[in-house]
Amino acid sequence: MECRENCAACCIVISISSPIPGMPNGKPAGVACVHLTQDLKCGLFNSADRPAVCGGFKAERLICGDRTEEAFSILSELENG
Repeated sequence: MECRENCAACCIVISISSPIPGMPNGKPAGVACVHLTQDLKCGLFNSADRPAVCGGFKAERLICGDRTEEAFSILSELENG
């Protein structure tokens, strides 16, 4: 599965515990990453500064569902345990 255009659920919903450029304390859940561009793409996608957790994330129907709203819901459930 390819990432859905205009989704960015993974860049907003999930937390990142490791420091990333511009977010030295990581990224809290529910907060957009500072590298999320206005067209909802990752500004660090091809950068060596991209966090390993982001590089390891792969879009899958089980996680992303069939619609952006489902991705937000599923990822929120996973984040909140």
